[in-house]
Amino acid sequence: METVINSKTAHMTPEQKAAAGMKRTPTNRHVHQKLTVSDTVADVIIVLILALVLIAIIYPLWFVLVASFSDPTAVANGQVSLLPKGITLAGYAKIFHDSRIWIGYRNTLIYAVLGTAVNLLVTIPCAFGLSRKEFRPRRVIMFLFTFTMFFGGGMIPSYLLMKQLGLLNSMWVFILPGAVSVYNVIIARSFFESSIPEDLFDAARIDGLSYWGYFLKIVLPLSSAILAVIGLYYFVGHWNDYFTGLIYIRDQDLEPLQNVLQNILLANQTKPGMAQLTAAQSQNIGDQIKFGIIIVSALPLIILYPFLQKYFDKGVMIGAVKG
Repeated sequence: METVINSKTAHMTPEQKAAAGMKRTPTNRHVHQKLTVSDTVADVIIVLILALVLIAIIYPLWFVLVASFSDPTAVANGQVSLLPKGITLAGYAKIFHDSRIWIGYRNTLIYAVLGTAVNLLVTIPCAFGLSRKEFRPRRVIMFLFTFTMFFGGGMIPSYLLMKQLGLLNSMWVFILPGAVSVYNVIIARSFFESSIPEDLFDAARIDGLSYWGYFLKIVLPLSSAILAVIGLYYFVGHWNDYFTGLIYIRDQDLEPLQNVLQNILLANQTKPGMAQLTAAQSQNIGDQIKFGIIIVSALPLIILYPFLQKYFDKGVMIGAVKG
C-alpha cells in the first residue's frame, strides 16, 4: 500500500502535496544544529584571543599618538597610558619649523606616484606574458627572476653599478632600480592564470584581436583588483623607502621624507641650544620629537587605509587556488 502511495505522489509538486494534507520532510537547509557547550567555549576562547591580538596591535599606535601630544616629562615618568597629560605641541612645532620637511613631502610624493606608475607599467605586461602557456621561454625567464630573490650582488657592487649608470644623487635612483618586484610579478601572473578564462582569449582571436588588443581591451578592464593591490604595495614601499636615500643621495633637495625626518631628529638630539638642559630633559624632548616624527611619516597612509582597505582584503585571495 505504501508503495502505491509513493508512486502516486512522486510527481506531485510541493503545493499539491500541501493541498493533499501531506507534510513536507525537513531539508538540510532548514535544520538548525544546536551549539554544544564545547562549541560555545571554543567561540569564547577565539573571541578573547582575537581581542588580545587587536589590543596588542592598536595600543602601541595609540600610545605613540598620545605621547606625541603629552608633556615629555610625564611620558618619561610613566604617567601617560591612555589619555594625554599636559598637552603640548612643542614636538610638532620643532618638526614643522624645519622647512626641509615640506621638501621631503614633495619629493616622497613624486617618487611614490611616479615610481608606482613605472612599476605597474613594467610589472603587469611582464606578468601577463609569463602567464601565457604558448610563450615557451616563460619557465626559464621565471627561474631567472626567482633566482634574484635569493641571491644579490651586495651593497658595494650595487653602489658601483648605480655610479656607473649615473643614478647617484638623482631622483631616478628611487624609480628605475626597483621597477620590477619579482614577488608582485608572481602574484599578478597567478591572477592572470587563475582568474581570466581562456575562453576570452579564443573569442578575442576570432574577433581579430592581437595579444596587445586582448591585453588592453579585455584583460586590463577585468584586472582592476590586482592593479589596485599591487599599486598599493608599490606605493607603500616607495613611501617608506629610507635606505635608498641614505646610500645614494647627498643633495638635501632630493632627500625623501624619511631621511629628512631622521635628520631633524638627530639635529634636535645634538642641538647646541640644549646645552643648558639636563641630560634627562634633553632625552625627553628627543623622545617627544621621535613620537611626532612617527605620526608625521605615517599619517598619510593611516588616512588612506580606511578608503583602500577593501583592495587589501581582495589581495589576500588573489592568485589563490579555486575549488
